[in-house]
Amino acid sequence: MKRPLILLCALSTAFAAEKISTPIENDQVKVLNVVVQPHEKTRLHQHKVNRVMVYLNAGQQTFEYADGKHSALTFKAGEVKWSPADGMHIAEVVSQNPVNIIEVELKKPESGHPAAGALDPVKVDRRDYKVILENDQVRVLRVKIAPHQSSPMHQHSLNRVVVYLTDQNFRVTGADGKVETSTHKAWEVSWGAAAKHSEQNMSDTPFEVVVIELKD
Repeated sequence: MKRPLILLCALSTAFAAEKISTPIENDQVKVLNVVVQPHEKTRLHQHKVNRVMVYLNAGQQTFEYADGKHSALTFKAGEVKWSPADGMHIAEVVSQNPVNIIEVELKKPESGHPAAGALDPVKVDRRDYKVILENDQVRVLRVKIAPHQSSPMHQHSLNRVVVYLTDQNFRVTGADGKVETSTHKAWEVSWGAAAKHSEQNMSDTPFEVVVIELKD
């Protein structure tokens, strides 16, 4: 009868060797900002929902599963990976430096809701918006906008998680003509609802961001 309690304790302390915060949580996602120290193993734990992983710096991880299987993962700075729900395992960063990961846990099941529309940014701004991952739960975009370059009027039809890989200093013009300034620091995370706007990068440096659209 005590086994469920033991498992719960293992899950709640899975990240005891890590620094972890939760910048966003709502009915669609739980977003974790995790800093993992090298060569410090997690406790035995599992992930019960699918996730999108955004690796903010390069590194390597190994995984030891309860059934005896082993696997390894190598990732680059800014790389995005799909991580399906997984069984009980222990993870360890085996590269030399700490690793910062944005983990987007998907609370809702697959729906396949279409992300595209007449003003889908991937259609109207193919230069800057690229699809890097898509399935029935998410569409993930990588957006790169050059210094002082503008993106034409486009529409985000789905709620989204935005992970900033560089600083942002944008002039944003809504469909109603209202102008606002949007600023964020590199490695910040924000929540975005449906919106229709054009954008201009006001900075002297390139802008890069990962956008995780939620198909619910």
